Amino acid sequence: MRSTLQGPTRSRLRALLASTAGRVLGLALVVVLVVAVAVSCSGGGDDTAGVPVLGDGPDAAVDGVRAPSDERGGTLRVVTGAVDSLDPQRSYQPGVWNLMRLYTRTLVTYSSRPGSTGDLVPDLATDAGTTPDGGATWTFTLRPDVRFENGRPITSRDVKYGIERSFASDVVVGGPTHVVDLLDDPANRYAGPYQDEDPNRLGLASVETPDDATIVFRLRVPSPDFPHVLALPSSSPVPAEADTGAAYGADPVSSGPYAITTVDPVTGIVLDRNPQWAAATDEVRTALPDRVVVRTGLSNLERDQALLAGSADVDISGTGVHHPATGTRLTAGAGGEVPLSDRVDDVTSGALRLLALPTDVAPMNDPNCRAAVAAAVDRGAVQEALGGVDEAVRTAQLWPGGLPGGPEDADTGPDLDAARAALADCGQPEGFSTVLAVPDAQASVQVAEAVTDQLGVVGIRAEVRPLPAASFYATDVGSPDNVARNGFGIVLATWTADFPTPGAFLTPLVDGRSISLVGNTNYARLGDPAVSAAVDAARAAADPQAAEAAWRDVAVAARDTGAYVPLVESRVQLLAGQRLRNAVVMRPYTGYDLATAGVR
Repeated sequence: MRSTLQGPTRSRLRALLASTAGRVLGLALVVVLVVAVAVSCSGGGDDTAGVPVLGDGPDAAVDGVRAPSDERGGTLRVVTGAVDSLDPQRSYQPGVWNLMRLYTRTLVTYSSRPGSTGDLVPDLATDAGTTPDGGATWTFTLRPDVRFENGRPITSRDVKYGIERSFASDVVVGGPTHVVDLLDDPANRYAGPYQDEDPNRLGLASVETPDDATIVFRLRVPSPDFPHVLALPSSSPVPAEADTGAAYGADPVSSGPYAITTVDPVTGIVLDRNPQWAAATDEVRTALPDRVVVRTGLSNLERDQALLAGSADVDISGTGVHHPATGTRLTAGAGGEVPLSDRVDDVTSGALRLLALPTDVAPMNDPNCRAAVAAAVDRGAVQEALGGVDEAVRTAQLWPGGLPGGPEDADTGPDLDAARAALADCGQPEGFSTVLAVPDAQASVQVAEAVTDQLGVVGIRAEVRPLPAASFYATDVGSPDNVARNGFGIVLATWTADFPTPGAFLTPLVDGRSISLVGNTNYARLGDPAVSAAVDAARAAADPQAAEAAWRDVAVAARDTGAYVPLVESRVQLLAGQRLRNAVVMRPYTGYDLATAGVR
């Protein structure tokens, strides 16, 4: 995923796996102790005895296919943590979005082609959409002969209705709201389909359905990224006659190759084949297993145990395997026949840890004081606080490594002389005191403490203030008033874009027009007119290469303000289950793509 970030190259990653086998290999130590527990995760009646363990080598599924197969049958056994909702308009978890590829289809979706999973391809639509005016108007034509699981044809009005559900904030709660931001009229707010009293309802005026196969979107502002919004499950079709409002997630109507047949907290979620799905209409999903069983609510250790013991095939949580308390690393698998490193795919996650320096909180309102913080930071120490190169890759850029075309990394290490000079320039030669707000989670607090040690060397005294993780982004640092009132001069945040484009990553962080009083994501309150103008230029760029260069200019301009100090990007090591076939790493969801996975 990454050539621009400082840290191990691909060859270095392979050498790391070969020599130390990475953090995952230590898990083999605990396998013999947990098999009895982990086997309870098996489902579907498949006998795992005598099944050969496949390897294929480190990173086989990153740009290729691990254990290629086109054989149908069997039960794919999936594990994950808590699931927020099975309602496609209510989920905000990438791992659940991965699961939804099995029972929801959208106008466009992510490719299942190895090495290109960040690309969009047509799904329900015949193409990736057309826009005659630079992204302000988008038109799509639906494929013929696509049907819901009940046999009814899927029409453009079903796609429109699914999108309209996201506007019903009093009923459909928790999912993405990009469509609301782009399609709603601020002067005449749309309240969602449940408020429509007319049986011949027109619904959301900015979405037109002139016939069953055509849908036209008229956006408030041009958005080249709009097809990525339509690739989210929240833009999938819903039949109005089957909508049960807030309860829809208990039995969502399938438009994909599988339909949910059972939802049980003990036995899990069961998906069986949808007989109305036609492979001829779907170029993305292979639909190899006969059944998919998902065990939910499992801890990190329980998921790792299940993969190692052979009672699970794939973990969709997006967190990868976890280093055990022993810290011991081994190179042999549980049975000794295949090294665990041969079943590992190592990727960066797109999640950047960064320091936001609120520009309206003294002394961070002075760019020289911000420069002092940036110059004093030692990213290597931050990396070590997180567990070393196995866990994180250092970066000094506001650009996730998986996106091509980013700025060259400029991390030359801490420069204490420059930090002291910047302090003198901001009128604080002896340093200053501030508050560092951080989510109350062990890894985040460790990073915060490492940063305060670094800043203390030049006289910047930062009080680490852990805040409840549940409210940290929503209200604690998501409220500019609260940040100013509490004097949070530094915010340690982790930022991940909803879809893999530079605009999706940068705009919520650096565009001054993105600052909001509630749920604010511009944590630094960066309102620089030059940066916002650069965002407009990037949005207007029609040529892909010109757009890439323009977004790179945005990243550089935002970095030069000193409002954000990037630190590291998280690394994830995915472990393929012993039976997993046809595995492809899905970059946007940091996991193996369920749309291609099989077990035979």
